[in-house]
Amino acid sequence: MSKYSDVAAILIDIEAELRRIGCWDAEPPAPEALRSEQPFAIDTLNFAQWLQFIFIPRMQFLIDQQQDLPRASGIAPMAEEYFSGLLLPVGGLMAALHAMDALLGSH
Repeated sequence: MSKYSDVAAILIDIEAELRRIGCWDAEPPAPEALRSEQPFAIDTLNFAQWLQFIFIPRMQFLIDQQQDLPRASGIAPMAEEYFSGLLLPVGGLMAALHAMDALLGSH
């Protein structure tokens, strides 16, 4: 499997897990919320929204266009911080995010 297909498979897992734990929004946020320049759009979106509306679409675009993938990723620590107080069953989501970090960090 290529790195593109591996990343695509993990994106599917991330979406499935967000849906499973009830953190998938049916409606997108306002367009201006998606234009944040802060890391993880922390000023306009919660972390789950960032995954859904920014991270997944951007990664899918890179895959579809066969463009260079990021050479590093550190989304799992941010997810651990965000979900730590929410009492949600995020084990599967965390596994997928750790897998993404590991895959993007391998050269």
